[in-house]
Amino acid sequence: MDRLIYTAMSGMTDSMTRERVIASNMANAQTVGFRAEMIYSTPVTVKGDSLEVRALSDGEVHGASMRPGVIDQTGRPLDLALNGDAMLTVQAEDGSEAYTRRGDLSVTPSGVLQNGDGRPVMGNGGPITVPPNAIVAITPEGQVMVSNPETPDQPATQVDKLKLASPAGSRIGKGLDGLFRVIGGGVLPDDANASLNPGALEQSNVSASEVMVQMVQAQRLFDIRTKMIATAREVDQSGSSLMRITPGA
Repeated sequence: MDRLIYTAMSGMTDSMTRERVIASNMANAQTVGFRAEMIYSTPVTVKGDSLEVRALSDGEVHGASMRPGVIDQTGRPLDLALNGDAMLTVQAEDGSEAYTRRGDLSVTPSGVLQNGDGRPVMGNGGPITVPPNAIVAITPEGQVMVSNPETPDQPATQVDKLKLASPAGSRIGKGLDGLFRVIGGGVLPDDANASLNPGALEQSNVSASEVMVQMVQAQRLFDIRTKMIATAREVDQSGSSLMRITPGA
């Protein structure tokens, strides 16, 4: 019975991991540019001379769905939706480069261009900064243009260009902070052909109806595995009762 219990326990752990991933996806169904996390479960068997009749279950987050989300037109100058597979380069908390599809940009009081996660947006020479009180616009090619509101007749000038990266041919993984990085270290190359849609946002690729169904299925599977432990206990108690029967009684 101990084998059955350990098998069921590994399945319950897998179910709990699955429910956490589904809950995270559900919570981010309205997050701009969010990519749904994916979990894979694999059987783990113990090699030996005996017959392998049971296998433990091991589940872990393994990447994210890169399926595009719905594009909504907002008309806001600092909103941008990336076309194709291009990714926006931002500065992570440790100062390294990371990548995202979230394009709801804003300017901090100190003039730093950041996205909705509060991550500074990277340009050709590092985080992009703009003059205070300047009118900022972004072209479809990613050029950051600024103009002085006091001189509206003067043409806008380019202060930098968004670093739009290409993930093609590179292995990237999603971190706990929601940002993508190159697995094993390094940075993604610039995508010379990348373009974007100013005044639009790409929404989360999470389908609320799908994650609700997945959550119900995960909860039912957890209940089944819980009942397996209860069944193992009942069988063990029945076996112990038989061992206590006095011969000839």
